[in-house]
Amino acid sequence: MLRLLLGEEPRHNNGLMEDAIEAMVKTTRLLEKEIEKNQDPTHNFRKMEVWTRGLIVSLDELEQSWFAASHFRKSVRAGYVDDMSMEEQGEYARYVYFYKNGFIRVFSILDKLGTVLNEMYDLHTSKVKAHFSYFTVLRQFRYLKMHDKLANRLEDIKNSYKVPMSVLRKRRNAEIHYMNSEMQDDLWQRHKGLNDKVELEDLDQHLDDLKQGLDMVCKTLAVSYHYTNNLWAKKGIRA
Repeated sequence: MLRLLLGEEPRHNNGLMEDAIEAMVKTTRLLEKEIEKNQDPTHNFRKMEVWTRGLIVSLDELEQSWFAASHFRKSVRAGYVDDMSMEEQGEYARYVYFYKNGFIRVFSILDKLGTVLNEMYDLHTSKVKAHFSYFTVLRQFRYLKMHDKLANRLEDIKNSYKVPMSVLRKRRNAEIHYMNSEMQDDLWQRHKGLNDKVELEDLDQHLDDLKQGLDMVCKTLAVSYHYTNNLWAKKGIRA
């Protein structure tokens, strides 16, 4: 959608994005077949189908946010906020909007996946923490010693993206709990010299961190849903 609004061609899924979406689409087809076969009296299959379709939409929105932020970043050329023209300030504001939307969505998707995994594998994570995150669910796998193969692969992904995810988490927390993350950058610079111009944060590094967050989410979704599909196949559930 955003690509069309920005005059770009529609996205063609490939690589990590394609792998994650195809794995989730396969799960929805398996669920649809089970619903048709067993009528789903408890509505558990329907719930999983709806949640999985929601994750597909959320992943699409995350990728679009990263793309839009990258698009508007190209129009920001000044090194200092004070040196921006009115037009450039508008482009910078649009970059900030989609960048922030992106890093918030990274953790939103992971937490939604945590809810799916908790339900799908009967982890009862809410007994440990009422409002749990994806990372709490990951620890619950370890605590219960369940599905070690899945837990190990998810843990490896988490560890391989530790640095960029830590950066994104700090900015997400600042944005949600304290103040706008870009204003926090400005405040830190004002402490260095009240009369100095405010230097623009490293936009390219921020976008790279967000892209790595997107990649981490894609890999996590793909591994989770491939594992589930393979597990169901062993039980005779096939599309």
